[in-house]
Parts: sequence; C-alpha cells; structure tokens
Amino acid sequence: MRFLVDNALSPVVSELLSAAGHDAIHVRDRKLAAAPDSEIFEVAAAEHRVIVSADTDFGTLLAVQNASAPSVILFRRASQRRPESQAALLLNNLVAVADALKQGAIVVIEEDRIRIRMLPTGARET
Repeated sequence: MRFLVDNALSPVVSELLSAAGHDAIHVRDRKLAAAPDSEIFEVAAAEHRVIVSADTDFGTLLAVQNASAPSVILFRRASQRRPESQAALLLNNLVAVADALKQGAIVVIEEDRIRIRMLPTGARET
C-alpha cells in the first residue's frame, strides 16, 4: 500500500511502514512539512496514497469536497503516542481495513477500536 504520513506524526512511522514493505513517505521527504493540508491532500490524491495522520482536518477536507479519495487513516485519542506503537497498531490492523482504504475511506484507529467511514462521507458507516 502507498502511504503519505502527515507532519502530525513522526517520520519514524513512515520508516517502519517502509520497512514492512509498503511505499511510505513522510511529508518532510517531499518538503511539504509546512504545506497546507489542502496541498498534502492533493499530493496524496495524485499519487494514490493513503494519508496517515492525527489531524482531523483531512476528514473535513474530504467532506467539504465530497471526495472519494484519498483515503485517510486517523489516529485518535492518544492512540499509542510512540511512533513504533502507532506503526505496529496500523500494521496489525491493515488487513482488516485494506479493502475499505482501496475503495475510499476514513479509518479511525483508537487503542481499543477501529471505525471505518466510507467515502464520500455521505456513505454508510460500518
């Protein structure tokens, strides 16, 4: 899977996703660390990457644009603040959410649950 890790998360997350065999880059790798969310959103959509973040603004962008891409993985409620734990949490649950991400979804990962909202956001939540 192709990931673009947002500045709200450590570059270590993208390194660990890459080490697990995924095409993962951090916004800093593209000199987008200071870029507005809308620009990061556009890069992810153009490159067919899933945004990985702790920033809820990406969900807002998807809703406002009624977009079906890019998919977003959102860490919420202090979901393992250490980058190693965040990467492990994502990798351990990736099989369960991969199909939704390929179709277009917002996947919210918390320590004790995962929520999937299909895109566009008017679609049914599972």
